[in-house]
Amino acid sequence: MRLVIARCSVDYDGRLEAHLPMAVRLIMVKADGCVAIHADGGAYKPLNWMNAPNTLIESETEWVVRSPKGETLTIKLDEVLADSAHDLGTDPGLQKDGVEAHLQELLAANPHKLGAGFRLVRREFPTDIGPVDLLCRDRDGQAIAVEIKRRGEIDGVEQLSRYLERLELDPALRGVRGVFAAQVVKPQARVLADARGIAWVEVDYDELRGIESNDLRLF
Repeated sequence: MRLVIARCSVDYDGRLEAHLPMAVRLIMVKADGCVAIHADGGAYKPLNWMNAPNTLIESETEWVVRSPKGETLTIKLDEVLADSAHDLGTDPGLQKDGVEAHLQELLAANPHKLGAGFRLVRREFPTDIGPVDLLCRDRDGQAIAVEIKRRGEIDGVEQLSRYLERLELDPALRGVRGVFAAQVVKPQARVLADARGIAWVEVDYDELRGIESNDLRLF
């Protein structure tokens, strides 16, 4: 990962146009090619970013990040204050808590709770940015990517959106739809999911546990 702190301006040209005036910011370039621009505030969310894959062309005063879709992020450098690179190695991935992991197991065993006619293809289906919790198919054979959280918040929807972008590149999965499942889906997450064309489902953990208990009965 490369971290650059610089006084810079940033212009995005793609689905819309956006401009960040000159200021000191953190430019983060990940090993997969993702580029994100951060300010010293605003929690984890970057001011602007370009998801991988990208090409990056550098000069002393300007970086141009270009996506395969023709989107560009132009970073004009006025002053570079720090520039460092770090090898972070292989990340083991997010370890889910007990409830969330069990919820994934239960929904894998009962995919119809996520949608009529759903059948499980695989748990922890790999993408090049991490595994999506469940990959299913609906009754028409369309691929469905499912991300499962105990509490459904905006960051979970963002995570599923990134997975969908990667899965869409696979011809065998093209047209993949997303389902965001949680015990409680927050209002802001519902709005974002609807805007992204992602379905959301609230699931009853206790009900699913009851199904599991009934399956284990001897009579």
